[in-house]
Amino acid sequence: MSASFRQRVAAICERLPGVETTRVWGDSHEVWTVGGRIFAGIGTMTRGVAVKCADVETAQMLVEAGVGTPARYFHRSWLLLPEDAPEDEITHRIGLSYDLIRAKLPKAARAALPVREDA
Repeated sequence: MSASFRQRVAAICERLPGVETTRVWGDSHEVWTVGGRIFAGIGTMTRGVAVKCADVETAQMLVEAGVGTPARYFHRSWLLLPEDAPEDEITHRIGLSYDLIRAKLPKAARAALPVREDA
């Protein structure tokens, strides 16, 4: 995983309101959370960023379309976007993942988050 890709993903994630960055699983993985729930993650072994899709079918469709691959160790509704994916695709998929996770937070947790201006 290149340092520049990690920095690009971090910049995209950290622009979103209420996001926290955490190192997990032996400090080898960096994840971005909203309301304490992961919406994006990067590990040391795979070259890409894992993001949540709306459902298993959407993730499978994106895999079949060549957008990404199944994200190992995550639920089947997660997709691994490769490091060489277009910047706008990475930004779009991270934003969708964030929105999906944020929408499933308890009402009080959602209300406590800053408003997302560019949604």
